[in-house]
Amino acid sequence: MTTTLSAPPQPTRVPRPWDARTQRPAGNRVVKGVIKHAVLLCVLLIMLYPLLWMVGASFRPGNQTFAGLSLFSDTYTLQNYADGWSVGNLNFSRYFVNSAIITIGQIVGNLVACSLTAYAFARLEFPFKRVLFGMVIATMLLPQHVTLIPKYIIFNQMGWVDTYLPLTVPHFFAVDAFFIFLMVQFIRTLPKSLDESARIDGCGHWGIFWRIIMPMSLPAIGTTAMFTFVWAWNDLLGPLLYLPSSDLWTVSLGLNSFLDQTGQSTYGTLFAMATLSLAPIVGFFIASQRLLVEGIATTGLK
Repeated sequence: MTTTLSAPPQPTRVPRPWDARTQRPAGNRVVKGVIKHAVLLCVLLIMLYPLLWMVGASFRPGNQTFAGLSLFSDTYTLQNYADGWSVGNLNFSRYFVNSAIITIGQIVGNLVACSLTAYAFARLEFPFKRVLFGMVIATMLLPQHVTLIPKYIIFNQMGWVDTYLPLTVPHFFAVDAFFIFLMVQFIRTLPKSLDESARIDGCGHWGIFWRIIMPMSLPAIGTTAMFTFVWAWNDLLGPLLYLPSSDLWTVSLGLNSFLDQTGQSTYGTLFAMATLSLAPIVGFFIASQRLLVEGIATTGLK
C-alpha cells in the first residue's frame, strides 16, 4: 500500500496596503503629484501671463490700457478692434491676405523642395553625396545677414522687388537646410525593405517617394509646415526689404506701422490687431499638432 505525502499548508500572507521595500505609500505619491502639478501650473501661468494681459488690454478703453497688471477690467469695449482694422491708411484685411499668400507659398515650396532633396540624400547614391550634404548643413551656420545685401541686389536686378517673388520662389529651391536635415534624419529611420518591396512591384524612385516615403513621413512634414508657417507669418525683415508698397504689406508690417518715429503708439489698437494676428498661428498649430500625432500613430501601418 502506497502512502501519498501531501505538502504542509503554507501560511496565508495578509496583503498590506503598501510594502515599504517595494513601493512608497499611496499618500506620499498623491502629495508629490499635487505639488508637481501645482508647480507646472504656476510656471505655465507665468509664461502665459504677458499674452493673457495683452488680450485683456485689447478690450479696454484707451485711457485704461495701462491701468494695472490685472487681467480683468471693469469696462470692456470692441472699439479697439474696429479702429485698428482700418485706421488711417492701414487695411488689415488686405494685410492678412498678403501674409496668407506668402506663407502658403513658403509652406508649399519647403514641403516639395526639401522633401525631394532629403529623399535624394537619404536614399540615392551619387558622386560627392557626403560633401554636398555637408555643404548644405554648413549653410545653417551662415548668418542670414551675410547674404542679405547680395540677395537684394540680385532680386532688384531681376525686377522682383515690390512683388511676392523674393519671399516665395527661393523656397522652391530647398534653401532651408534645417528642414532638409530634419527630413533626411527621419527618412533614414524608415526601413529600406519597404523600398525594395515597392521596387519589386514595379515602382521607380518617384513611386517610392510619393507612395512610401511621403505617407510615412507625416511627422516630419507636419513639423516642417508648422515651423514654416510660424516663421513666415512672423517675418518682419523680409517684407520690410522687398515690399515697399503698402498694398503688399503683411500683418507684421501693419503692426509695425502703429509705431511712430518717437516710439509712441496707440497701444489699444496695437494690442487688438496683435491678438488677431495670433489667431491663425494658434489655429495652425492645433491643426499641425493633430496631424503630427496621427502621423506618429500610423507610422508603419500604411
